[in-house]
Amino acid sequence: MENFKFKKEFGQNFIYDEDLLSDIIKLSNITKEDNVLEIGAGCGNLTKKIAQNCKFVLSYEIDKKLTEHLKDLENQYNNLKIVIKDILKESTKDIENQFKNDFVIVANLPYYITSPIIFKFLEESNKVKNMTFMVQKEVAERFVAKENSKQYGISTIMINYRADVKYLRTVSKNMFHPSPKVDSALIQITPNYQKKLPKNDEFFKMLVKTAFSSRRKTLVNNLEKLIHDKNAIKQSLKILSLNENIRAENISIEQFVLLSDYLTELNKIHL
Repeated sequence: MENFKFKKEFGQNFIYDEDLLSDIIKLSNITKEDNVLEIGAGCGNLTKKIAQNCKFVLSYEIDKKLTEHLKDLENQYNNLKIVIKDILKESTKDIENQFKNDFVIVANLPYYITSPIIFKFLEESNKVKNMTFMVQKEVAERFVAKENSKQYGISTIMINYRADVKYLRTVSKNMFHPSPKVDSALIQITPNYQKKLPKNDEFFKMLVKTAFSSRRKTLVNNLEKLIHDKNAIKQSLKILSLNENIRAENISIEQFVLLSDYLTELNKIHL
């Protein structure tokens, strides 16, 4: 891999630090009973560690120039299957069918596909036990943010209304090759299938995006773009015992779900 030409379009930043690789395995809580989906095999350093610590690992890699190297690695482990494809173009059902039971996901993700990958499995699968991802530190901080903070926003809510997110550790940009411009963080996302979901999921998403469309404005003024009925919005806030001058960043995820449901019940939207 010494002469490998890294591709910017694939966001390739490989991990060579053995201590970090071991820490990823430890913090992801992989066991010998686990089936693992790895996204972005890269040079295979993390892939090897996963294969040594789990029951079976299915690893996807988009870069065809890594095929020969990864196939050699596949031959070294009888519990490893390498797939050279863009996982975003694979149906979730086809991926699930390659596992007999539930599975966990581990990935050093290219930053540009972080959100598409997370939402693909959060919204389309009920077989994922948890997902341990390397993401930009700033993104991780948004994912675990709480209301009443600057980091709290659309991405916070879109992930946390379906899952529980844990910040595991910070990772220096100097631990990658080539080094990215910013530090990273290891996070774990655990789907919570018991959480109360909104009655109208699509409207909920529109509601949240509209609520944060202008952070300086009150929630009422932002939502008027979507609801077109200020009194209905104020009525819903009153039911939730929320001040009509409140802003989006001051409302919890649970309150957003209830607000969405109340506005749905008031028939102020087109279902």
